[in-house]
Amino acid sequence: SPGQHLGFEYSHTGNPTRKCLEKGVAALDGAKCSLAFAWGLAVTLIITHLLKAGDQIICMDDVYGGTSRYFRKVTAEFGLETSFVDCTKTKLLEAAITPETKQGPLALGADICMYSATKYMNGHSDVVMGLVSINSEDLHNRLHFLQKALGAVLSPMDCYLCNRHLKTLQIRMKKNFKNGMAVAQFLESNPQVEKVIYPGLPSHPQHEVAKRQCTGCPGMITFIIKGTLPHAETFLKNLKLFTLAESLGGYESLVEFLAIMTHASVPKNDRDILGISDTLIRLSVGLEDEKDLLEDLDQALKAAHPSRGNCN
Repeated sequence: SPGQHLGFEYSHTGNPTRKCLEKGVAALDGAKCSLAFAWGLAVTLIITHLLKAGDQIICMDDVYGGTSRYFRKVTAEFGLETSFVDCTKTKLLEAAITPETKQGPLALGADICMYSATKYMNGHSDVVMGLVSINSEDLHNRLHFLQKALGAVLSPMDCYLCNRHLKTLQIRMKKNFKNGMAVAQFLESNPQVEKVIYPGLPSHPQHEVAKRQCTGCPGMITFIIKGTLPHAETFLKNLKLFTLAESLGGYESLVEFLAIMTHASVPKNDRDILGISDTLIRLSVGLEDEKDLLEDLDQALKAAHPSRGNCN
């Protein structure tokens, strides 16, 4: 009857497919409830609308370029102060945190857990989506109101696709971890590579933390190729299996040049501090055959440094 609906009144405010996805994600997180949004940065936007002028935001200094741009160029105009901190250095993080600030996943007392579901949770490069999980009913109601008021919602079809892809999340992550570790070990032993940054390797400064907190490391690997900008460009141009693209976490292997792609909006001085140089390359290792991945990287590295000979 008028004014009394059966749970859904308009797809913008909610629909059965989105509710199914939100219930599934809440179950994965061990949370009371979850909300789905149009993309990952939309979640950041919605959460930021819980704050008021004068409030403080603490953000890791090596963050997605779009998030950095949003905090530096948008929220600053509304009186929100953002501190960019190297969160691997505990004392710097403690110094930035005000007494009422919480940090950590839901199980450790965080109020909100957010994802860019565009990446591994969806995993097929066909959906742009953000997710947030919370245990507080009050926070859920406030975020749900902002979701409706700001219109950061996604279509039932996108929700259907993510629901379907979540069913293969476990097996995909196992393969991502296996391929990622193989590629990281290959690169670290390669004489044409200066440094590999991958928490799954003992050489990473947070390796022990990763072992305690994670069940494995996915396929995100950053490495520095020896040489200069032309060497990095030659390597990228000669890859055949890896696609030059900015996303990550999909079934296909991707490669990107951080300084002029995802982090181009980060000021150069900040990029220099973060170590984002002209020879820093990021891989998102996908689900292809491990041997094919290693062979592709091998031939591209040899093309970049033909005088170095065989790397095996």
